[in-house]
Amino acid sequence: MNQIEVITVFLEEGYQISPNAVELICCHCNPRSLVDRILKNMAPSVLVVDIEHIDEHINENRFQEKYEVPVKQSLANNLPAIPKIIAPIGSAINPVHSDNPVDVLLDITDNSTCVGEYMEFVQFFRNRYSRLSEMIRGRLNSRPIESLNKYRNKGIGRREGMDKDMNEVSIIGMVSDIKSTSNGHKMIELEDTTGSISVLVRMADKELFELASRFILDEVIGITGALTNDGKLLIAKKITIPDLPNTLGQRRRSYGKAVLTSDVHIGSSTFLEEQWYHFIDFLKGDTDNEAMAALSKEVRYLVVAGDLVDGVGIYPGQEMELKIQDVYEQYKKAAEYFSEIPRHITVIISPGNHDAVRQAEPQPMLPENIRADFSENVTFVGNPSVVDLDGVKLMIYHGRSIDDLVASIPGVSYQEPTKAMVEMMKRRHLSPIYGSRVSIAPEKQDHFVIGQVPDILHCGHVHTVGVEWYKNVLLVNSGTWQSQTEFQKRVNVVPTPAQVPIVDLSTLKTTILKFSE
Repeated sequence: MNQIEVITVFLEEGYQISPNAVELICCHCNPRSLVDRILKNMAPSVLVVDIEHIDEHINENRFQEKYEVPVKQSLANNLPAIPKIIAPIGSAINPVHSDNPVDVLLDITDNSTCVGEYMEFVQFFRNRYSRLSEMIRGRLNSRPIESLNKYRNKGIGRREGMDKDMNEVSIIGMVSDIKSTSNGHKMIELEDTTGSISVLVRMADKELFELASRFILDEVIGITGALTNDGKLLIAKKITIPDLPNTLGQRRRSYGKAVLTSDVHIGSSTFLEEQWYHFIDFLKGDTDNEAMAALSKEVRYLVVAGDLVDGVGIYPGQEMELKIQDVYEQYKKAAEYFSEIPRHITVIISPGNHDAVRQAEPQPMLPENIRADFSENVTFVGNPSVVDLDGVKLMIYHGRSIDDLVASIPGVSYQEPTKAMVEMMKRRHLSPIYGSRVSIAPEKQDHFVIGQVPDILHCGHVHTVGVEWYKNVLLVNSGTWQSQTEFQKRVNVVPTPAQVPIVDLSTLKTTILKFSE
C-alpha cells in the first residue's frame, strides 16, 4: 500500500490519520495486515489516528511475521538475515543472538529505484517539501504562495478588496536563494509547489536576523510576515522551523551497553592497529582492571557508522598512505579483526564514503561478496539507517553532510561535530543542502528526512569525538581509529583517535573510553 491508499482506507472508515502514522504504516513489512489490525481494534472515541494508536500493533508477533524463509536462507549461507524492504518495522534480522535483537526500521538496501531522470528529482524534492512542511503546518496556519498572486501588481497604497488581515500572512517554503541587500538585510527566496516569493528579514529584528543568517539552501521553513501592498514581498515577523518537539513521549529503555565507533580505516598506513587490539581486549574482558572487565560484560552491541576500510582512489595521492593496496584485501583484514570480537556481542556495520558502495547517498549495505567474510554476529545496514536495539531507536548516518554544514553555518566546526548534528535535528534532515559536497541520489522518497525521532543519532566522518543532548535526543560522533593524515594536516583537522563512546541503553548515559594511551 502507498500513502494515498492508506489515507483513503482510514477516511472511508471515518478516521483522519497523521502523516507520521501514514509513514510508519507504509514502512511496515505488511501494511495491509497492519491496517486491518489497527481498524479492528480502534476505539470509537478516536478521531485522528496517530503513532501511539499503532505502536502496539507493530510490536505484535515481532519475530514471527513473514521472516521465516529469509532467516533460514540466511543461516544456510552463514549470513545475517537482511529484509529486502525500505523499512521493515519489527523484522528480526539477528536470529542467532536473540538476546540482542536488531530490528531494521529504515534502510535503502535493495530498494533504490533512481536512474537519474528529471522527474525523479521533482519527486524527491516534492517528497522532502511535503514531509517537512507537514511538521511545520501543525504550528502555522499557512497558505500556498500562489494564493498571494491576486494581490500583486496592485500598486502601492491600493488596498481595496484585500481581506482585513491579508497584509499579514503565513507561508511554508523551501529556501532556493539567500542574499544580503545593500543595507545588510537578508533577502530569502522561498518556493513551494505553487510558486515563489521573496522574504525580507531586517537587521533591526535581531533574533530573526540571527536565525536567518543560519539559513541554508534547500531547507524548509515557515514565515509569518507582512505582505507589501503590491504583494511582491513578505517582511518577516516570525520564523518557524521543523525542529524537534520540546517534549517527547516516554521512551522504551533496554539494558546493557552499546559501543559506538566509526572511521576504522583498515588498510591505511595510519590505522592504529595497536590501539585497536587494546579495544578488542576490552571487549573480550581481557584486562586486569576490574571496573573495565565488569563494563565489558555489559556490552551487547557494537555499531560502526561507516568507513570500515580506507578504500582505494578516494582522494588524490591516497596510494601513498595505504598499507593494503587492494580494497578487497582491506575487507578481508577487517573481517579478521572483527572475528576476534566475542560472539555474544552483536556488531552492526553501515558504510561511509570510503567504503566499496556507491558514493551517492543513501548508500546500500556492503555487497554480499564482502559480507560473506564476516562472522555470523555481524549485521549490515545501509547509510543512513534506523535500527531498534531492543527498544532503543538508533539512527546511523556516516555524516558526510557535516562538511556542508561546517562550510555554510556560522559557529559549526569539525572540532565540535555535535553542533552540526544539532543543526540536522533543527531542520529534521540529515543532509539538507543538495548539490554541494554530498552526492545525493534522487530517490522517490527523501531518506534523509528525520520523521520518527530517534533516541540516539550516531555519526562519524569528521574523526572527532563529540557527545551532546538536544531535546531528549542523544547526539554522538564517535571519532576514528586513524591518526592524522597528510590531507588532514593541510586542512588543519585534528582527529581524536582511539576514543570510544559507550552508551548505557537503560539511561543513555555515555562514557568515553580512551585506548590511545
